[in-house]
Amino acid sequence: MTSSLATLVGSDLGIGIGLRTTHYETILEERPAVDFFEILSENYMHTGGRPVRVLDEIAAHYAIVMHGVSMNIGSTDPLDRDYLRQLKALQQRCGARWISDHICWTGVEGKNLHDLLPLPYTKGALRHLIERVRAVQDILEQPLVLENPSTYLQFAGPDYTEPEFLSELATATGCGLLMDVNNVFVCASNHDFDAEGYLRGVPWDHVVYFHLAGHTTYETHRLDTHDGPVCDEVWDLYRIAHELSGGRSTLLEWDADIPDFQAVHDEARKALRHRDPKSTVTDVVAASGSAGAPR
Repeated sequence: MTSSLATLVGSDLGIGIGLRTTHYETILEERPAVDFFEILSENYMHTGGRPVRVLDEIAAHYAIVMHGVSMNIGSTDPLDRDYLRQLKALQQRCGARWISDHICWTGVEGKNLHDLLPLPYTKGALRHLIERVRAVQDILEQPLVLENPSTYLQFAGPDYTEPEFLSELATATGCGLLMDVNNVFVCASNHDFDAEGYLRGVPWDHVVYFHLAGHTTYETHRLDTHDGPVCDEVWDLYRIAHELSGGRSTLLEWDADIPDFQAVHDEARKALRHRDPKSTVTDVVAASGSAGAPR
C-alpha cells in the first residue's frame, strides 16, 4: 500500500478511538458507529490466534490506522529492517491507512528501554533523524507519520524549538506528522512555553491526524498517562489546532484505567463539539451517529 503525503493529509477519517482488548466483545457484537480505530502495531506482530482474528473482523468493517512504539527512529542502533517489513505486512493485512510512531528513541545497543525517550533538537540530531526517516520510508514505500513527544526534561543548547525541528524534518523528508495536542499541553506546562504559539509554528501541510488524551497532574509536572478524560485546556488547544489545520482525523487515546466502551466513545465524540463550538449536544449526538457508520 502506497499513499502520498497529500493523500494522507487530505484523508479526514473523522473521530476514532484506540482499539483495546477490553472492548473487543462490544465492538464485535454491537458494531458501534465509530469512524475509525487505531491499533497499537506491536500488539498484532509476532502473534497469532485471537488478536489477529479480531483485527481481521474489525478491519472488514472499519477504517484502521497503525501506531507503534518500537521503531526506535532516533537511536544510533541500526534500523531493525525485519521489524519494518513486519509493519508493512501488518498494514497490508489490515488495510491500515497509514503507519505512525514517535519522534524519540526507545533503546540502544539492542536493549529496549520500554520508554519513549526525547531527542535533543540540534543540527546533528536532525541530520541523523532525516537519514533514518528517509531509509524507513524507502522500506515502507510511503510517508512515515511521526508524533511530537511528551517530555519531562530539556536538553541544553538546542538549535531549534520543537516546531522548528518538526518543520525542518518534515520538509527534508516529506514525512507526515501526528500532532498530539495533549503532548503539546503537557510539554508547555512542564517547560513553561506558550502552547498556542507552539501550534502556530506547526507545519500544518504535513499534519495527518491528531491525538487527544488525558494526563495526570503532579505538584511539579504533568505526566502523559492516558488514563482519564481530556481536560478543558487541551480541548481549547484542540479547537485552535482544528482551526489552524482546517480539520484532521482525530483519535482519542485511553490506555490505563480504561472504562467501558461507551464512556470512551462518548469522550471521543466531544471532539465534534470542539470542532464546531456552536453545535449543541443534540447536534453532536446526531452527527456522531450518522457520520460514524461502520465500514
